[in-house]
Amino acid sequence: MVKLGISTFGETTPLEKTGQAVSHAERIWNLVEEIELADQVGLDVYAIGEHHREDFAVSAPEIVLAAGAVNTKQIRLSSAVTVLSSIDPVRVYQQYATIDALSNGRAEIMAGRGSFVESFPLFGYDLNDYEELFDEKLDMLLAIKNDTLLNWTGRHTQSVANRPVYPRAIQKDFPIKIATGGNPVSTQKIAELGLPIVYAIIGGNPRYFKPLVEMYRKIGRLKGHDRTKMTVEAHSWGWIAEDKDKAERDYFYPTKQLVDAISKDRPFWKPLTYDAYLKSVGEDGAMFVGDPDTVANKIIRVVEELGLDSFMLHLPVGSMPHEDTLKAIRLYGEQVAPKVRSYFAGQK
Repeated sequence: MVKLGISTFGETTPLEKTGQAVSHAERIWNLVEEIELADQVGLDVYAIGEHHREDFAVSAPEIVLAAGAVNTKQIRLSSAVTVLSSIDPVRVYQQYATIDALSNGRAEIMAGRGSFVESFPLFGYDLNDYEELFDEKLDMLLAIKNDTLLNWTGRHTQSVANRPVYPRAIQKDFPIKIATGGNPVSTQKIAELGLPIVYAIIGGNPRYFKPLVEMYRKIGRLKGHDRTKMTVEAHSWGWIAEDKDKAERDYFYPTKQLVDAISKDRPFWKPLTYDAYLKSVGEDGAMFVGDPDTVANKIIRVVEELGLDSFMLHLPVGSMPHEDTLKAIRLYGEQVAPKVRSYFAGQK
């Protein structure tokens, strides 16, 4: 059965009604309430990303996830992503093993290279080592996962001689997933390791990812990896309201605020026009915006076409009023998710 969840970066862009952004502190408090509601309405996973810039509130997702673990019962708690290249893998494992204890076995790590690179100079890393840092630190993290006693010779990391790493995760096969924006080389590396993959589908037609998924699974088969452990997941931007037209109108402003802010730092991003936005929320676009039936039908189509095991709706992109976000989460859990699950249950 396909798993359905939410991803977020804890965005803090100006609200349309006031022109003011909520404080980082308020957004972090709101995230804990959103996690708890997502659990109550039966969603499968809540994932929070790491950033180090003004328009995102969360630089330490593991702390917010730990707060969310205490009053939830079923929902899995993940990063989205942990920027592994600029953090100590020992601390990453220890932090998420602690969340695993607080949640009684519901923690996951989603690691990534970091499409936002503010953390590199902040923590003293050289961007020229971008690929090497990630590859070495991922190998180190996997070594920590597989054995309590760490023996490690590092080049960009510390060397460790037969030292134990505690606490240990409750889950025997603790989930470590790798996120990518759709780079073929990244897909190949992840497949060769036999690790779960998570695609960030935030532009273009989601169907364009199908050859990557097929390549990932083919390499996994050739390497003899366990198919059940090589799951394919995706996350896409989206918003849900009771009325389709209202959802599309309301979601444009916060999405434009975020896209335009990012485009100032990235020459290959352009300020968002309304025509481009409408194309993205259309049938072949990468945004999942509308009433519950519209969003459910689009999720079903993409999950089926790509053969996804899990789908996360990034909700919202840019800041929306907290009460509206809670309504969207409730619609997702109570109306969208049941329709999607019922469809795939009928395919068995």
